[in-house]
Amino acid sequence: MPETPVRLPERGTVLGFDYGEARIGVALGELETRTTIAQSIIRAESTRERFAAIARLIDEWQPVALVVGRPCHLDGREHEMTARCARFANRLRGRFGLPVIEFDERLSSCAAEAALADAGLRRWQTRKEHLDAHAAQIILQDCLDEHARRP
Repeated sequence: MPETPVRLPERGTVLGFDYGEARIGVALGELETRTTIAQSIIRAESTRERFAAIARLIDEWQPVALVVGRPCHLDGREHEMTARCARFANRLRGRFGLPVIEFDERLSSCAAEAALADAGLRRWQTRKEHLDAHAAQIILQDCLDEHARRP
C-alpha cells in the first residue's frame, strides 16, 4: 500500500470513491466519529458528466479530503485499473484542490458483496445496484480506521 503524506484533520467530512469505468461508488464519512455510509453511485458516461456529479457532491458535503480506492493484485502488484484510479485521483486533486488519499482497496468489492448478501439482498442484480457504493464505504472506513491508529 502506498504511504500517503496526507494527514487528516480531527473533524470534517470525507468523500470516498470506488472508481470504475462504468460506475463510481461514493461513500460519505465523518472524521470525528469515524462513521461512514454508502452514499450513491455515479453512472454518467462522459468524464465531464462524472466530474459535474462529483462537483455537486463536493458543493453539498464540503469535504475536507477525498479518498480514492487504489486497486492492485493480492500480492500488491499493480494492474491496469491501478493506473486509471491514480489518474482519477490526480484529476480530483487538480479540479477541486482538496487533499486526495489513494488507499488500498484489495478485496473491498468482495467484502461489499458478502455484506450485501448477509443483509438479505439475495439476487445478484439487486446487490449489483448497491455494490460500488458499499465498496466505497468499506474503502473509506478502512482508511479512516488506519488514520485513527496513526500517532
